[in-house]
Amino acid sequence: MTALQITSMKNFMYRLLSTESFDGFLLEEAVIGTANTFTIDGHVNKDFFQAEDGVNPLEITEFRPWSELKSLCFDLIKGKRTPLFFRFTLQLKPELAAALLKKENCDVDPDQVKALALNIRYDGTRAVLTTATAYHTFLMSKEPDAIWDRALAKYLDREGIAYEIL
Repeated sequence: MTALQITSMKNFMYRLLSTESFDGFLLEEAVIGTANTFTIDGHVNKDFFQAEDGVNPLEITEFRPWSELKSLCFDLIKGKRTPLFFRFTLQLKPELAAALLKKENCDVDPDQVKALALNIRYDGTRAVLTTATAYHTFLMSKEPDAIWDRALAKYLDREGIAYEIL
């Protein structure tokens, strides 16, 4: 686990809400505090979809893609005043997480990793990104954590998102 403080909020918010920079993630949960507090549960209600929708039930992920919900989050955040706070819990898409672990020759089978998560917390003054790794079972190896920490830092660098390590 690593914590990174964003040093350019304007650029970060633009990247998060208006570009494809974070489209490789699924939204687990969003909580946005403005005049009201809005909570978005990213869990997909699979029963909502029907065969005539042309959706293969096996292709439906547990959480909704960030790309499909970021505009809703943007609409809740935009305005004359900055939000009081927000929290986003994202997960790297499973296929991207597995590819990353395989590419880095991880000593843990990617099927044992439930999620590579990214927690984004804004408290009204600063935003902090925290990585996390969820497993299906207890593992002694922390290599997936280290791989995820390094990969996120490299990704932020590539995207031009400035940060400080806390």
